[in-house]
Amino acid sequence: MILNLQNIFKNYQQDKLEVPVLKDVCLTVEEGEYVAIMGPSGSGKTTLMNIIGCLDKPTSGTYELAGEDVMKLKDKELSDLRLKRIGFVFQSFHLMPRETAAENVSLPLSYAGVKKKERRQLATAALERVGLGDRIDFRPTQLSGGQKQRVAIARAIVNNPTILLADEPTGALDSKSGEQIMQLFQKLNEEGVTVVMITHDQKVALRAKRMVRIIDGEIFEGEEE
Repeated sequence: MILNLQNIFKNYQQDKLEVPVLKDVCLTVEEGEYVAIMGPSGSGKTTLMNIIGCLDKPTSGTYELAGEDVMKLKDKELSDLRLKRIGFVFQSFHLMPRETAAENVSLPLSYAGVKKKERRQLATAALERVGLGDRIDFRPTQLSGGQKQRVAIARAIVNNPTILLADEPTGALDSKSGEQIMQLFQKLNEEGVTVVMITHDQKVALRAKRMVRIIDGEIFEGEEE
């Protein structure tokens, strides 16, 4: 089991009030799964994504990622876990505008201490894997929205993470580019990459092999509310 969240609660302090956002969430993901977590705005899906991505900690509950007890890790250990275990893909790409596609993809490798020559080789291989082998030295301003998202996906997979975590990955794209990105996620999953996708779009969610709904901070499996 790659992901195991049990009895997760998350409350936020608002003035003197404690506001519950996640309520007794239980979620498990097996290696090689492709899971969509679907919910409307304000449902708690972003908070859940931040907890899965080790960007935030729950108020209570247990979370194990690839067998590690996330709740016991210190900040530096959490950073290392994110770097080695999780590939992030965001709606707005988060590319460095002055860096080439290869340099953007290389960033996680430089944080991991990989030597420059090997970084270039691994970044090139990741870009070829997402169909951008001919755009290695292009900067973001020279790329379409769909190509920018492909660069972001290449960056997310360059470290061979345990899990690929995608937050509304087609949200900033036109329908044709969005369809190409969804096909790419499907291909990566078929190659063995575990994918967890956060979305508000049912069409996107239905492309996953399993759909989980989140409504008012509670999890419901399947398509029924």
